[in-house]
Amino acid sequence: MEEEKRTVRAVERALDVLLCFTGKPEWGLSEIAGQIGLHKSTVHRLLATLEDRGFVIRDDATEKYRLGLRVLELSSNLAREGDPSVVLLPDMERLRDEIDETVSLYVRDRNERVRIQAVQSGQAIRRVATVGARLPLSVGASSKVLLAFDEPSVRDSAMAEPTWPAGLDRTAYARQLDEIHSLGYATSFEEREPGAAAVSAPIFNRAGKLVAALAVSGPSNRLTPDVMHEHAPAIMEAAKRMGRLLG
Repeated sequence: MEEEKRTVRAVERALDVLLCFTGKPEWGLSEIAGQIGLHKSTVHRLLATLEDRGFVIRDDATEKYRLGLRVLELSSNLAREGDPSVVLLPDMERLRDEIDETVSLYVRDRNERVRIQAVQSGQAIRRVATVGARLPLSVGASSKVLLAFDEPSVRDSAMAEPTWPAGLDRTAYARQLDEIHSLGYATSFEEREPGAAAVSAPIFNRAGKLVAALAVSGPSNRLTPDVMHEHAPAIMEAAKRMGRLLG
């Protein structure tokens, strides 16, 4: 007997509509329909319901939709006690001031990493880190940290996903993760995009559970491999200090 489906399709579709707004602030009806793969008539009904409840607002002049105030009401009630993005912000600013490069905080969400907090460098040429950005687990210093220091089953599950890049040697990548685990930190040099480099260290809470990856990123002409290795001890020490703040 087929297992009973635990989700409600209409709710899934409504949430898909709302999740479009993580990409950009305004969307037209046709754009949303194309983005989530539904007919415009279906999307129109979903938007009408969300608008009625205050979750989206339609601009009569542009005929585009944006998030409504009800979303702000929900976000104001997010639990802040123990939230790494809030608790660790002062220490992230301290590390930014020490190294003068952009500092980010990443967590793993299934087979992606999500930037939950960022402190921008004050330098004229810098890495601009957008909070909420989702990035693949297959590339980048923070991705490697989130896999290298988590349970082996997490690594195996991520690398078994169909979305894992076909050209990436899983055996070599697993060996690299083992080396990172022994070293205590990871670096990436123009892996995800040209001109960008990063160094990352794991943050464990007081119970020894991996909570997040702390990353320092900047232009690759400033964050050379030698410079990143020089910064690594300070970043690892900051990660340890941050971990002591988390239950």
